[in-house]
Amino acid sequence: MLTDLPHRGSATALEAQAAEILEAYLEGRGYKVETQRFKAPRSYGPELIFISSLLAFGALLVWWPLALLGTYGFWTYFSGGSSFWSRFFNRYDSQNLLSRAGSGPKTLVLMAHYDTAKTFFLYHPRQVKRFRLNFLLNTALALITPFLVLIAPGGARLVGLYFLLQAVLLIHREYTAPYVNGANDNASGVVVAIDLFERLAPGLFGWQVILALTGAEEVGAKGAEYLAHSGQIPPDALVLNLDNIGRGALFYATGEGMLTYRSYTGSLIKKARQISGAEPIEYRLAYFDTRPFAARGYSCLTLIRLQDGLPPHWHWPSDTPANVDSLALEHTLEYAWTLLQSLGVDRGLA
Repeated sequence: MLTDLPHRGSATALEAQAAEILEAYLEGRGYKVETQRFKAPRSYGPELIFISSLLAFGALLVWWPLALLGTYGFWTYFSGGSSFWSRFFNRYDSQNLLSRAGSGPKTLVLMAHYDTAKTFFLYHPRQVKRFRLNFLLNTALALITPFLVLIAPGGARLVGLYFLLQAVLLIHREYTAPYVNGANDNASGVVVAIDLFERLAPGLFGWQVILALTGAEEVGAKGAEYLAHSGQIPPDALVLNLDNIGRGALFYATGEGMLTYRSYTGSLIKKARQISGAEPIEYRLAYFDTRPFAARGYSCLTLIRLQDGLPPHWHWPSDTPANVDSLALEHTLEYAWTLLQSLGVDRGLA
């Protein structure tokens, strides 16, 4: 039903329609649904255009404070923080959906985002293998720009032209690039999260299980950040996230971070290392909805499937139901079920 929509772009009307579909489905299965509403951008483009422009004009005008502000914005954005200007980009309505089952002193969160992203030329199948390399180049240039302004104005102007071009390309993206359908990223994760929730709900003892279907993940994990801030999730909860699990080899992330890397801790990662069926990976390509929870010390784990180190059809128009493998979904479901059984979630064990 989610992929019958053309897309579920973050904080768009179609994301809201997807939320209505999910709410109706869960309520039809007998589960109460709580909606958390918050503000988010519809694309990461505008804030990155702003940051690229700060770096560009700080370098071109040889103005050190402006260049340093751009570096601050770049580092804060890709470290998972919030710049003092971020609230001006969070202009549109988005929502998380929460359902609960069971009760007890222990809490498990089953999390998956249901929104989808805009595409960009960097995600083209011929370009995407260099995505991480391109990001590291941007990072290096963003970090050295204030120093170049002070010691090598000519070099700084060349870097300024680079970031100006980047801003122009991002503006072009905002006006021309479509949102993708998102069958793998992340209708696949939503399906398995709901199935796990329904398997657990009837026989829980000593556990509360929260199904958290988040909006606006693709624009900075805004839904997960709101959920982490909301006080709804106890600090000792286990957070299992499912993202891009429709094709490829199954991995469990041992941590995440595009700039600052944060290792996962707690019983979820310990159990994942003890059972077979998935391989470990340090995930540095992008971020997950676990990011704000890992930053607060929660026990987190993300399951993801990769081909050649990348999510298949990542943020590309080919991310459609035809390119999702039902066997991959079933295997992910069984692996996650085995993991949760080993933690005693279905039996109320420690």
